[in-house]
Amino acid sequence: MQSISNDVLQVTISAKGAELQNIQHLENGLEYLWNGDANFWGKKSPVLFPIVGGLKNGEYKHNGKTYKLGRHGFAREMEFEVTNSTNQSVEYTLTSNEQTLAVYPFEFDFKIIYSLKENILTCTYIVTNSGNDNMYFSCGAHPAFAVPLTNNTTFEDWFLEFSSIENVGKWPLSNDGLILQQPIDCLNNTNQLPLSKSLFYKDALVFKNLSSNKISIVSTKSPHGLTMQFNDFPYYGIWSAKDANFVCLEPWCGIADNTETTGLLEQKEGIIKLTPKDIWQKNWQITLF
Repeated sequence: MQSISNDVLQVTISAKGAELQNIQHLENGLEYLWNGDANFWGKKSPVLFPIVGGLKNGEYKHNGKTYKLGRHGFAREMEFEVTNSTNQSVEYTLTSNEQTLAVYPFEFDFKIIYSLKENILTCTYIVTNSGNDNMYFSCGAHPAFAVPLTNNTTFEDWFLEFSSIENVGKWPLSNDGLILQQPIDCLNNTNQLPLSKSLFYKDALVFKNLSSNKISIVSTKSPHGLTMQFNDFPYYGIWSAKDANFVCLEPWCGIADNTETTGLLEQKEGIIKLTPKDIWQKNWQITLF
């Protein structure tokens, strides 16, 4: 377990999956991350790589071969190496190996950097194609934030506030987690989404091409909350386990297979193509107050 801190925040991260374990505000005493209660969902902030969501029949095809790969990929279950650290930042690296090549035939270096500045935590993803062939991948975040954040409020006292007025439908999921062909109404000329436990009874809310680049978790009954900023993430998921006290804010570069997919990796919706020796980088950040 690694810890970084400044005068405002203290953050701990596990080497397994380079997964956030705690985000504590030292001035107001609040813990912002979900506690990981396995009765609901035992994760806290898994990284999604080299796919986001699930594959049709749990498999994909590339260069004439068929590969099996589980939901959200393998990075969240693998041990990362700490390759650089200071008091206020830490860099984790996962490098392709025999285990990854068996299910994902690309050579890569995948870095996750967590850094602090005042009351802001930034997470940066850096993917390097270290092989000699084009690499196809997706990458995304899945942090779960405690809701209610304060003891004197309930889950329903909180809402999501988008940085822009949204007119967008949500993309429903099939029973096996695939994206269906048509969106259904969700956000109509509004920048607010009230939270309720029943909102997530039919799985995640999945959006494509939101106008917003920030989403906040806030309440009229508390001065505290958080804002996530995500630039240039074309997909977004919002999720909670049934009746759990958390909400996941999930910026994605990639998405689950749709029901009509061909299964060919290079044709997968949202897939990123990275040429040999090229580098892809993206970050999201949360401001805690």
